[in-house]
Amino acid sequence: MILVFLLPALSINAQGDLLEAFKKSYELEAKGEYKQAAKQLKDIYDPESYEINLRLGWLNYQAGLFSESIAYYNKALDILPYSEEAKFGLINPLSASGKWDEVINIYNKILEINPKNTTANYRLGLIYYGRENYEKAYKYFENVVNLYPFGYDGLLMFAWTNLKLGKFREAKILFNKVLLYAPDDKSALEGLNKIK
Repeated sequence: MILVFLLPALSINAQGDLLEAFKKSYELEAKGEYKQAAKQLKDIYDPESYEINLRLGWLNYQAGLFSESIAYYNKALDILPYSEEAKFGLINPLSASGKWDEVINIYNKILEINPKNTTANYRLGLIYYGRENYEKAYKYFENVVNLYPFGYDGLLMFAWTNLKLGKFREAKILFNKVLLYAPDDKSALEGLNKIK
């Protein structure tokens, strides 16, 4: 399925105002003035603009206004529901607010659309590993390692997950692969010491 959307034709003046507002918001963001950066876009706010809602989601998150950030990211997702970038953006204020079940739900929505998204797989693995649900963590880290067989983060977490599940042979192989990537890796060496 291909999602195609058309941008409404903007007058030259409206396009210029939009560009100027975005430009000023980036300049203010670079100075750490997130609320002022957001104000530039609020002054020309169009509720049907994915780009404005996405940017306001980010700027409000940066300003520590998590409820506002969540609302803008959700508006962006109402406009373009398949957007991974808006979903990943939404995860920031949800995690900062400690809404971990909602974070898991968003990652699962990403994986429904794109089951091979390594970022979503890896982060879900981390959440379940942190909850000591190693069986669930295993499947997500396995997906990552299948896609990136020599990727440091995925290999290391898959090794630790195997160790926690008592799969010592697999863990040993994986920790040794981590050492091929990073020969003095403390975590991999610690894991190997637990197997001996």
